[in-house]
Amino acid sequence: MQMSDTIDALAAALAAAQGEIENAVKNSANPHFRSKYADLAEIINTVRPVFARHGLAVLQSPSYDGGIASVTTMLTHRSGQWI
Repeated sequence: MQMSDTIDALAAALAAAQGEIENAVKNSANPHFRSKYADLAEIINTVRPVFARHGLAVLQSPSYDGGIASVTTMLTHRSGQWI
């Protein structure tokens, strides 16, 4: 895993945020498995305000190389620290 030289501020903010985040509402249904799940919009709406209060953001960068699609995800903090 790659990260900035230090992550003390990011780790503290993430720990505080995780203490506040509640389970997302299971607002969608999967008829094949007869189950319910929280869709991506519900998860983002659940996490975004808590992350914002703690100076956290998620960045995603898609790429395509040699026929393989991928996404790189970075967790950042207002201090400039990242994972």
